[in-house]
Amino acid sequence: MTALDAIDLQVITGALRAACDEMGAVLVRSAHSANIKERRDCSTALFDADGQMVMQAEHIPVHLGAMPDAVAAVLAEPEAHDSDADWILNDPYRGGTHLPDITVVTPVRVDGTLVGFAATRAHHADVGGRTPGSMPADSTTLAEEGVVIPPRPLDDATIDELVAQMRQPAQRRADLRAQRAANRAGALRLRELAARLGPDRLRAGTDAVLDYAERRTRACLAALPDGTRHATDVLEAREGDLELRLAATVDGDRLVLDFTGSAPQHEGNLNCPPSVTKSAAYFAVRVLTDPDVPPNAGAHRPIEVIAPRGCLLHATPPHAVVGGNVETSSRVADLVLGAFGRALGQGTMNNLTLGNDAFTYYETLGGGQGACPDAPGPSGVHVAMSNTLNTPVEALELEFPLRVVRYALRRGSGGTGASPGGDGVIRELEALEPMTFSLLTERRRHAPPGAAGGAPGACGRNLLDGEDLPPKSTGMLDPGQRLRIETPGGGGYGQPG
Repeated sequence: MTALDAIDLQVITGALRAACDEMGAVLVRSAHSANIKERRDCSTALFDADGQMVMQAEHIPVHLGAMPDAVAAVLAEPEAHDSDADWILNDPYRGGTHLPDITVVTPVRVDGTLVGFAATRAHHADVGGRTPGSMPADSTTLAEEGVVIPPRPLDDATIDELVAQMRQPAQRRADLRAQRAANRAGALRLRELAARLGPDRLRAGTDAVLDYAERRTRACLAALPDGTRHATDVLEAREGDLELRLAATVDGDRLVLDFTGSAPQHEGNLNCPPSVTKSAAYFAVRVLTDPDVPPNAGAHRPIEVIAPRGCLLHATPPHAVVGGNVETSSRVADLVLGAFGRALGQGTMNNLTLGNDAFTYYETLGGGQGACPDAPGPSGVHVAMSNTLNTPVEALELEFPLRVVRYALRRGSGGTGASPGGDGVIRELEALEPMTFSLLTERRRHAPPGAAGGAPGACGRNLLDGEDLPPKSTGMLDPGQRLRIETPGGGGYGQPG
């Protein structure tokens, strides 16, 4: 077999990336829920026959870094090795993130030989549980948050069984079918690549892509000064602040991220399964090194993540995790970035869930990003672990019993500095019929810090008819009541001059 040269490597890298992008387009255009078709809260990736992620689309960071654990959980099932069936799971302790994120994994075979897997993960607008939207701010066990799906084969009968336990089952069924369609597209492209190259050369190519990402990541780490850097931060739990700690050690071309000393898992839902902690750490390292490195398992090889079992960042069942996926992951990324002297962004996804028996609505809200030494932070963007879009006002008012009273930049909320932080946003909604609400937010008590003398960004605020709400809130909205969310600004960088 002829060795791969640099041109072959780039062609294969481009083909894999294009296949993942196509999977994402199929998923978004086939889905029925606004959560996927408008906000694009979904992710796609391709894996080799050993379950190593060889490429991902530039979708949701918290999804993608955790998805390899989902494929590993499928491979751990004995019947998966000889099966051509799709597999489904959402169990956070078996490779999932939180229950609304459902993963579908499809084996890809050529002439009976396994050549890889296509995988999609999408945030479903509801997966059952105690509250519409399956994002309760006050959950204490996993069962309260929805249907727990361990790795299992997926067919039409399984879909019918699962969606019967969820609200708006027709929409859930349509979104699951969209995921299966996206996986079919990825599998087709992988088979075409295997037919063009041959299975052996395809495997050599994916191995080369992994090694290439590893070499580039190691080179970036080697350029950083050796030594240990420390960072601490807090999460704003209902019962009070929970402290997280990090010791980040650069040793040549390796990086160890040790979260020993962080708070123990708690009775709320800010607990993180280890897959989510690793995902957030990998994202932050990518930001610190070179975002152009191919996003795959090779780039993760030089990074070791340590989180003692039983702490907040290595939770155990049956602890609730819905807030850990969205909010604690953001703080893990903040810790890594802060340890290396970066000004921090809003550090929250500002999760809002509304619903009743007829509809469920979920979105995350953008805010300010931290400034760089040579540039201001962007305003009104989904930062860090999110990377979704907003729900357009037109789509929101057309599909849901809501009116958008105000949607604007929160001027002046970014921290001052030689480079100022970005501004947050203001989103005010009026209920047109009775509904529940749930808010999972952070940086309401503690502002996003600046760096090198830059000022912190403004704290966020949640208000119901003008009255302040806690960072984690649930309740009812009657027609005419207004919920207003003011998202945090980003920290500034450098002394204002």
